[in-house]
Amino acid sequence: MAWPRIFQRGALLSRFSHHHMVVFLLTFFSYSLLHASRKTFSNVKVSISKQWTPSAFNKSTELLPVEIWSSNHLFPSAEEATLFLGMLDTIFLFSYAVGLFISGIVGDRLNLRWVLSFGMCSSAFVVFVFGTLTEWLHFYNKGLYCSLWIVNGLLQSTGWPCVVAVMGNWFGKAGRGVVFGLWSACASVGNILGACLASSVLQYGYEYAFLVTAAVQFAGGIIIFFGLLVSPEEIGIPGIETEDNFEEDSHRPLINGAENEDEAEPNYSIQEGNTVTQVKAISFYQACCLPGVIAYSLAYACLKLVNYSFFFWLPFYLSNNFGWKEAEADQLSIWYDVGGIIGGTLQGFISDMLQKRAPVLALSLLLAIGSLVGYSRSPNDKSINALLMAVTGFFIGGPSNMISSAISADLGRQELIQGSSEALATVTGIVDGTGSIGAAVGQYLVSLIQDNLGWMWVFYFFILMTSCTVLFISPLIVRETCSLMQRRQTRVLNE
Repeated sequence: MAWPRIFQRGALLSRFSHHHMVVFLLTFFSYSLLHASRKTFSNVKVSISKQWTPSAFNKSTELLPVEIWSSNHLFPSAEEATLFLGMLDTIFLFSYAVGLFISGIVGDRLNLRWVLSFGMCSSAFVVFVFGTLTEWLHFYNKGLYCSLWIVNGLLQSTGWPCVVAVMGNWFGKAGRGVVFGLWSACASVGNILGACLASSVLQYGYEYAFLVTAAVQFAGGIIIFFGLLVSPEEIGIPGIETEDNFEEDSHRPLINGAENEDEAEPNYSIQEGNTVTQVKAISFYQACCLPGVIAYSLAYACLKLVNYSFFFWLPFYLSNNFGWKEAEADQLSIWYDVGGIIGGTLQGFISDMLQKRAPVLALSLLLAIGSLVGYSRSPNDKSINALLMAVTGFFIGGPSNMISSAISADLGRQELIQGSSEALATVTGIVDGTGSIGAAVGQYLVSLIQDNLGWMWVFYFFILMTSCTVLFISPLIVRETCSLMQRRQTRVLNE
């Protein structure tokens, strides 16, 4: 039965040491800091757009606007500046996607702590140059901005595959949906942190928003280098392969297609004489061929497009569509991430109880379509907007967190590779990398659709992409739903 199994897994969770908590917190906040620096860029788009257009210089009384403009010109209008900002988002996500495929492979072959720390510190320096140093020097150059953001995308890509792999090394399959559901809130917490940091210093200039987040991220990278343990074996604690042998089905992913699940019910007997064998890192092609990897990667490409569009464009949308002040829009956008945190944790818990991920995702995504329709018609009222925003974050951010964390860990530790940790970063890189390609294309399309058709058509586009997410995992949804129904029928007959 489901509940006894949950209780058994709770017994395993109770065996976690303080080292597990330290790893949980370090990986959580390391990725939160990476996301905070990304969020800063989206939160100051209005200020950057004003700085790059003639309107920023029209208040001068000493020089004519044309004279000042000629020395700093980037764009003749705010519309062209907005398109360039959208292009920067696209450039970042494309380089981030390419970097994820590379970082996953590198992370499985080098020390994860070194890779993560290097990525955090180097990215912080690039963010400082991009947003702070160029403004201090009054040096505005489109080529430089594009180059820096490409490098930043490559460096930031070291984060997610490494932190998921480290978490996968420390936390086994028992209760993974809950643990990873709560832990995957790191991106949303980073968004909230970035929004708070940016809004708190934005009055002094957008360059200080970049300065603060870059400094905090650099400090976090130093802490990771000296404090993170990438696996229990480093301090002599048995690895999760040993703990997971407590369950016979420990390496069977929650997305498996067993015809008769009850035949595979675990008896939780302890196996004697088990030894953990060292498995070499699998190739990129082998990782792609693992069951469920391609389906979830394509689904995540559509879903991450929607989720990251809210991430990159929500403050700009609130300021542009409703005329709210930039700082107010930054603070209000936090509610989307609050909804995502709650959604990821609750949906992860439910998927642990059901021992299936796809049906939970399907229900949430179907409700997400309705929430998108509702939010697109939000009135010019901050309280109502915040409520609808949180609901939308619950049904979109929650599934996005599940796919990128718990499901990626399931895929990287399934039966065919015998739970080898040397597959975790590679599989995570493939899933998140494919998702980032979709998100990269989406950011340019959002700016293009908004500029030509308006914000309502942007929401229609989001609804289409959410529907495509359900379509790509529909075979898994049908198979796992049938398995649940069959299991329920069998139990009713046995009773």
